[in-house]
Amino acid sequence: MLRKIFIFIFGSLVIVSCSKKQVSQSGYQNQQQHPSSLNPEETGRNYGRAPQKEQRVFFGLFKKKKKTAFGDQLIVEYEQRMKRNAKEAKKKEKEMQKPQYSDPSYFGHKRKPKKRSPDKMKFCKECGIRH
Repeated sequence: MLRKIFIFIFGSLVIVSCSKKQVSQSGYQNQQQHPSSLNPEETGRNYGRAPQKEQRVFFGLFKKKKKTAFGDQLIVEYEQRMKRNAKEAKKKEKEMQKPQYSDPSYFGHKRKPKKRSPDKMKFCKECGIRH
């Protein structure tokens, strides 16, 4: 029986501490928050943006991480794609510097074809030339 009471009290304590309901303020304090002719300075409320909800946490256990803005995330993804594309382009350029691509005597072969005498020349299936 004592165990059930302890569990009930602990559960209600957790529920109360995790609730996001704010305590209502008195009418006088609520009126002073908004700018008026008596108090014209801004009291911190920004009417241009939607107010963000205050996150209450239970001993830091359920704290949510702040997310970056959606536009910032897109910019980061774009920069990563551009770096990856630049790296691939450099790799392709380096590959094209090899003689099998840059030297015309290779005819598209990895190694230079042998120079044979005209009576011993063979037809090449790769490039379609006799050599």
